[in-house]
Amino acid sequence: MLDTPRWEERTLDELRTEVQARDWYHTIELAPGIVTPGWFDARPVAGELPMPSSLAGKRCLDVATFDGFWAFEMERRGAEEVVAIDLLNLGAADWPPNTDPQTIEAIGRRKDAGRGFEIARDCLGSSVERHDMNVYDVDADALGTFDFVYLGSLLLHLRDPLKALDRLHSVCRGELLIVDSIDLWLSVLFRRRPVASLDVRGRPWWWTCNVAGIVRLVEAARFRVLEAPRRVFMPAGSGQPLPPLRPRMLFSDEGRKSALKRLRGDPHVALRVAAL
Repeated sequence: MLDTPRWEERTLDELRTEVQARDWYHTIELAPGIVTPGWFDARPVAGELPMPSSLAGKRCLDVATFDGFWAFEMERRGAEEVVAIDLLNLGAADWPPNTDPQTIEAIGRRKDAGRGFEIARDCLGSSVERHDMNVYDVDADALGTFDFVYLGSLLLHLRDPLKALDRLHSVCRGELLIVDSIDLWLSVLFRRRPVASLDVRGRPWWWTCNVAGIVRLVEAARFRVLEAPRRVFMPAGSGQPLPPLRPRMLFSDEGRKSALKRLRGDPHVALRVAAL
């Protein structure tokens, strides 16, 4: 449960300086008028997701928490306990072999060994317990089991997304909510056939599935789909630089993706499932 916010232990000017001095992944309001400049701003879509409005009495898990937005959101919805996992040492991440070292360095600066999470947890009066853990190592003996699990924007970064889902199945005694990037064009072109695009072009993206591909993955990991998948566009935050819209963007795949991000957001699917 969220306790009384502790941002008052700093002056607002001190907190504002600390927030602006670092890169953020999530957009989080830490104090009145002080909002982190995140890469994404999930606040506008939080109400669109099939996450229970009340998690009272539930033990919850946030996978790949980063700055903790969804862990704190589950607390806000009344969760009895929230546990979060994340990889603080990016050297242990599931990087494609050809990943550009500068990309790893840039993401490492944003992660900063989880300092953003610590700042937000302190300011919000959160009691989320975070573990430095790879999703492949999730185990009931180490973490216990959970009534509700949130998995956000991670599958595309994994060499073996099915193995990750299998490990989450081992600790999920209730529901799992997946919110992950999708290949929008493949989702439109192949509505029922599960397919994915393979990236591995020097950046930390492996597979980007279509919606049917995400569904097939969760079914293979012994989850039951509870409702139809929802397409969600994740808005960019103020910390994500987007190029200005120009007509020539329409002539390349990357250009069209950039234009879509600026106009709508990054295409994701929200899928609510239960462990069999």
